[in-house]
Amino acid sequence: MEFKSTDGTNKDFVENCRLLDQDLDRRVGREIQREKYNAYNQLDHIHEAIVVYEGDTPVGGGAIRRYSETDVELKRIFVRPEYQGQGIGTKLVSRLIDWAKELGYTRMILETGELLKESCALYQKLGFEVIPNYGPYVNMPESLCMAREL
Repeated sequence: MEFKSTDGTNKDFVENCRLLDQDLDRRVGREIQREKYNAYNQLDHIHEAIVVYEGDTPVGGGAIRRYSETDVELKRIFVRPEYQGQGIGTKLVSRLIDWAKELGYTRMILETGELLKESCALYQKLGFEVIPNYGPYVNMPESLCMAREL
């Protein structure tokens, strides 16, 4: 596996985000009106992203985005289903944590959902803890926000 640093304009990263949205629609779209999240998942302010490749094939990706002077937000984490269960997500998020530290952030925050059990388990394994919903997610009870100190 190769982990390539890029940004939100990378065509493979953009496609990975499209696949993530498709997967979320399939998994939780019947229970959650996902359109209200669209404004918070735009790629134009993503300057730090990673695409994971096996050979020339993109198999996953994710990003970090500045939230405040001290906080960075983990965004758009997704590993294609046929590559899940191989530790790629753990390595990807760990690399993004390291990148955030290098950039001087002191805390990483994220938004996910209780229905996304695998995601929640991954984040807890990497030291994230549930926090009160922040920013745009305050009035979205289906959202689950987490954070970890860097």
